[in-house]
Amino acid sequence: MFASRPPTSLTSRWKAWVAAVMLASLAVAGCQTTPPAGRLSPAQLAVLQQEGFMQTGEGWELGLTDKVLFGFNEDLIEGDRAANVQRIGRALSGVGIERLRVDGHTDDAGSADYNQSLSVRRAEAVARLLADAGFARDNIEVRGLGKNRPVADNRTAAGRAENRRVAIIVSVD
Repeated sequence: MFASRPPTSLTSRWKAWVAAVMLASLAVAGCQTTPPAGRLSPAQLAVLQQEGFMQTGEGWELGLTDKVLFGFNEDLIEGDRAANVQRIGRALSGVGIERLRVDGHTDDAGSADYNQSLSVRRAEAVARLLADAGFARDNIEVRGLGKNRPVADNRTAAGRAENRRVAIIVSVD
């Protein structure tokens, strides 16, 4: 009868090394795969949360405190506000977020038609800054919602100011 030869320590180490290399290769390959459609990667989620986006029924929306607010009858973004929008755009683009929606809003002062037009101009102003930050303009959907979705009471000056805004939404559809 032949006695089986006990594995040498070299053979055991070789098998352990091969197993470790295979596991490491699988882990790296898993990190490089694109998330399935409708899903965001952990890195994308981290940037959205870091920038103040909140998950809503429509996707990830820029949080209320970080929305781009406008003055009365204003659709221009300049200075620190423009720099902030571009910084956010670069952060999102940097983690591979390629598509955005920009929703413009107004307070309830003025006619519905005028507010609709103003809300589109506000959204377009933000879309231009995001395009300047690296987003393909064709990948930015612009919507004007006029005075239809207030987030604050239009009966107060503070509430009207909060309603003059643009929201940036990252959809997970």
